[in-house]
Amino acid sequence: MREWWRDAVIYQIYPRSFQDTTGNGIGDLAGITQRLPHVASLGVDAIWLSPFFPSPDRDMGYDVSDYMGVSELFGDLDDFDALVKTAHNLGLKVIIDQVLSHCSDQHPWFQESRSSRDNPKADWYIWADPQADGSPPNNWISIFGGSAWQFDPIRRQYYMHNFLTSQPDLNFHTPAVVDALLGAMKVWLDRGVDGFRLDTVNFYVHDAKLRNNPPSDWTDFPGNPYEAQNHVHSKSQPENLDVLARMRSLTDSYPDRMMIGEVGEMGDRQVEIMGEYTAGNARLHMAYSFAMLSHERTAAHFRRCIETFAKAAPDGTPSWSFSNHDVERHVTRWSEGGDEDAIARQSIAMLCAFPGSLGVYQGEELGQTQTDILFEELQDTANIAFWPDYKGRDGCRTPMTWEADAPNAGFSDGTPWLPVKAPQAANAADGQDATNDSVLHHYRATLEHRKATAALRMGSCDFLDLPEPILGLTRNHDGTTITALFNLSRAAQSLSVAGDAVVSGPSYADLTAQTLTLPANGYIYLSSDAPLTVTAP
Repeated sequence: MREWWRDAVIYQIYPRSFQDTTGNGIGDLAGITQRLPHVASLGVDAIWLSPFFPSPDRDMGYDVSDYMGVSELFGDLDDFDALVKTAHNLGLKVIIDQVLSHCSDQHPWFQESRSSRDNPKADWYIWADPQADGSPPNNWISIFGGSAWQFDPIRRQYYMHNFLTSQPDLNFHTPAVVDALLGAMKVWLDRGVDGFRLDTVNFYVHDAKLRNNPPSDWTDFPGNPYEAQNHVHSKSQPENLDVLARMRSLTDSYPDRMMIGEVGEMGDRQVEIMGEYTAGNARLHMAYSFAMLSHERTAAHFRRCIETFAKAAPDGTPSWSFSNHDVERHVTRWSEGGDEDAIARQSIAMLCAFPGSLGVYQGEELGQTQTDILFEELQDTANIAFWPDYKGRDGCRTPMTWEADAPNAGFSDGTPWLPVKAPQAANAADGQDATNDSVLHHYRATLEHRKATAALRMGSCDFLDLPEPILGLTRNHDGTTITALFNLSRAAQSLSVAGDAVVSGPSYADLTAQTLTLPANGYIYLSSDAPLTVTAP
């Protein structure tokens, strides 16, 4: 029997920005429960909840101080249980974030670890002596800028942090650490969650010898010095696979559970790690990376991502997405001043043609655009050192817009933690519900078509050799071939199509006789009993 997750569509919810029910300007679990019928109406299979655990919020919940609780900002465990029950009644699986590579420096584990060099948790974090001149143990760099080492005057040692200084990295070379984290995961499995999204999954294990990282192959020095290193020692270590095997054993001891890991790497290596971490049945069920969350939007890029993964893990399952809580929304990223709604429609059609599972970020179904955040409105202070070249992640995290004419577009009766601005309110769900040709209706129709078309969910995937800016691929299953064609430009393109085919699903193109005209950002699915011959003039 085919597992549900292999072709699942997973809808990411950022709890802080989904729906506020208390008037404090911050979304909560009860608000998510209230809005789940909207999510179910899209035809998705699961929701992924970004962190809702107790946290000092130095990194908006990705600095966890209690892995087994609920922050009072979002409600309590009863609210969580009610959310899970409602989701399951609507046919939605529930996946929750697990931020295991690091935690908050306010976590009791770290407070104990830093108290001395000989306490029971002394080796639960990555501690190392200063060099003779007082400098850090090695050259490792934090993603948020500066050294990845912070000196602690109590132990007179440095501790490692890949992210903020308030986010110490756990030491996965210590067996008790892995045991404790598995215990926390088990608590949530027992509460009925259907799986986990594993944050920074390739960061778990570090080089125990603390060897320096070599420089990366850069020409112009990058804006963030982190990118000037090749992080061969600070992450993605072979021992990571042993940790994943233990996690897989735990989740597989429960029926129909899954894990999807976030791979944080650069270049083609990130897709190779996706394959490495999902090969076989003793590692992750799925993985995703930032490969398609970039500014690059070419046929060659999308083809390379998918083919690189297939080569690395022929039996593995990838997850592809174009937006999430860490990157600029793809409609803004890719439109370059063009038709944003056309980009939104084409993007979901293209995503639904890709093999594996798919990720949809909240608001994406509304064609939501990036919010322009002013410096005085900034909440993502983790990245403030890079302002204004990099304005942080707030622009993609602004509240959902539900009712265009309501205060704060229906998100909150209070003052939202991030502003709801006019361009985003214009995309509110109520207006799109009332408009037949809206982006929202297109998402529903395209996702429904994918669910009803076995070739798109389970078929083999092959690419057509067509020139830029045309992306062409086929999905083949049980005697049916779906040929999907996309014009990734703002100029109309024409193709010749030989063979008997019918238009399948939503499209934005004109097929007359054997001539296919794809307008700017046009696309089409063609269904046939045999492969078609598609050529460019």
